[in-house]
Amino acid sequence: MKIWLLLGLLLMHEALEDVTGQHPPKNKRPKEPGENRIKPTNKKVKPKIPKIKDRDSADPTPKTPSIMTQMMDKGRFQKPAATLSLVAGQTLELRCKGNKIGWSYPAYLDTFKDTRLSVKQHERYGQLTLVNSTAADTGEFSCWGQLCTGYVCRRDEAKTGSTYIFFTEKGELFVPSPSHFDVVYLNPDRQAVVPCRVTVLSAKVTLHREFPAKEIPANGTDIVYDLKRGFVYLQPHVGHQGVVYCKAEAGGKSQISVKYQLLYAEVPRGPPSTTILASSNKVKGGDDVSVLCTVLGEPDVEVEFRWTYPGQKDERPVTIQDSWRLIHRGLGHTTRISQSVLSIEDFETIDAGYYICTAQNLQGQTTVATTVESS
Repeated sequence: MKIWLLLGLLLMHEALEDVTGQHPPKNKRPKEPGENRIKPTNKKVKPKIPKIKDRDSADPTPKTPSIMTQMMDKGRFQKPAATLSLVAGQTLELRCKGNKIGWSYPAYLDTFKDTRLSVKQHERYGQLTLVNSTAADTGEFSCWGQLCTGYVCRRDEAKTGSTYIFFTEKGELFVPSPSHFDVVYLNPDRQAVVPCRVTVLSAKVTLHREFPAKEIPANGTDIVYDLKRGFVYLQPHVGHQGVVYCKAEAGGKSQISVKYQLLYAEVPRGPPSTTILASSNKVKGGDDVSVLCTVLGEPDVEVEFRWTYPGQKDERPVTIQDSWRLIHRGLGHTTRISQSVLSIEDFETIDAGYYICTAQNLQGQTTVATTVESS
């Protein structure tokens, strides 16, 4: 009995040692064979987002700073906003940094070679000055630096400046037009513009058809209004033809613009469609001869002619006369006929040979030729 009691005490002692030395920590359980040693967790961890420097977050193609400044009163200068409103009669002075500056300004000032405008180049800047400004001067004024190699210069796109200026004048809501009636040609392959530009930025402008009398909505899809251009027909077609005008309202006053005749032009854009024809291809000595070069083109596209003829090197006297006119070919279709006639009096042997006509427009040039022989 004593032996069994002693054995039981020994077994109890070993069990107590196991409990005190190898029991798993509190709140933990022994891992089963093959169990992942990394305990999964549902704890949310906020991801670390690397800080981005200001220069990295900026637009990768930042806007080029303007080189233009405007002289204010008392000799102060400031960079002009994209659009400015000035009272007619004020003097405008713009400066652009650079030792070789190019300028662009409303075509009206160039067309009439206006002495009110002065453009000068100084050592470090270009200067544009406009005195006694009027509503007709409203438009875009821009400048750019020039990169020159010898006599050849190109525009430096990294150095530019521009501002659109409204010159407000009493009684003039619209930029004055040189005529009381103008023609706008509608081409199916490009936009057409009814140039109703205003002198007041806040003016409300609407487009109207004369007959039948109604307002033409600028719906943003077919026709849009652009303050700097006027009403833009995005996809002109035959149905847009007719006489239209614009109406502007501002400050409790209203004004009607000049009228515009919209004509549909059927001739597509491209180099001149040119033909050449001699009054006779065989001419007797002493007779007169003429060679006609004809171009059918867009109503509003000018054509230039150049001639090459047999007696040119010997300075043989010839007469060259250029002309053009519009013709209407039904359904409102309008075409411009441009012609150049080369005439020779008292035909001589030296005049025999090839007569070559080259016609050029904004889209390219075309060359045609014919022969005139001595019979």
